[in-house]
Amino acid sequence: MATKSELTVEDRLKALYELQLIDSEKDEIQVLKGELPVEVSDLEDEIAGLDKRLEKLNAQLKDVQDGISSYKGKIKDSEALIERYTKQLDEVKNNREYEALTKEVELQKLEIELSQKRIAEAQLKIDAKKETMAAAEEKIEARKKDLDIKRDELKDIIANTEKQEKKLEKELKAARKKIDERLLIVYDKVKGAYRNGIAVATVERDACGGCFNRIPSQKQIEIAMRKKIIACEHCGRVLVDEGILTEEAVS
Repeated sequence: MATKSELTVEDRLKALYELQLIDSEKDEIQVLKGELPVEVSDLEDEIAGLDKRLEKLNAQLKDVQDGISSYKGKIKDSEALIERYTKQLDEVKNNREYEALTKEVELQKLEIELSQKRIAEAQLKIDAKKETMAAAEEKIEARKKDLDIKRDELKDIIANTEKQEKKLEKELKAARKKIDERLLIVYDKVKGAYRNGIAVATVERDACGGCFNRIPSQKQIEIAMRKKIIACEHCGRVLVDEGILTEEAVS
């Protein structure tokens, strides 16, 4: 078997075109999958983000509820003090003691009012957070349903194409081994530059099969001779004649 350096230009062109055909077939499977892999990943990320948001809201809700418990505790303490001071009022011996106890009772009543106000404010926060959480939970459920549908669609496609993809992957590795490193670098660079992944194009109806710009007749003859590697002057794709895999080169 000839080494890479011993291969003729024609052999190299055939190897490049065979690689392109395998890559194109592989790309067709990716087109079949469409945006499903990206959509699945995006939905998974969105659900994870919503879950974290729910965790944060739950933590905030607990803090507010703990605050309410604290205010309720303060109210009980104030009520106990008011009861004690009220009993002491019956035992006062002078106006100064009476005024001092009365002032303490008023202060505790103000503490109760303030705590009740804080509880009411906290309850509004709880209601708002519960509403936000309910909306987030509803959104999570909707996204999970979408995710299940997308995953099932992707799973079906993978099940139908997995065998073919593995076969193409083996063929791709074998095809790349036939081509020298310099040509592979050029091939990969050109392939990556175009959405359709075409790096090696056939001449079809006197035009480049990649960019569809006209190829001069003399250039077409040179391409058909397969004596040198010729790139399209418009798009940079390697050009081959349509019969490269089935016909002999033009002499």
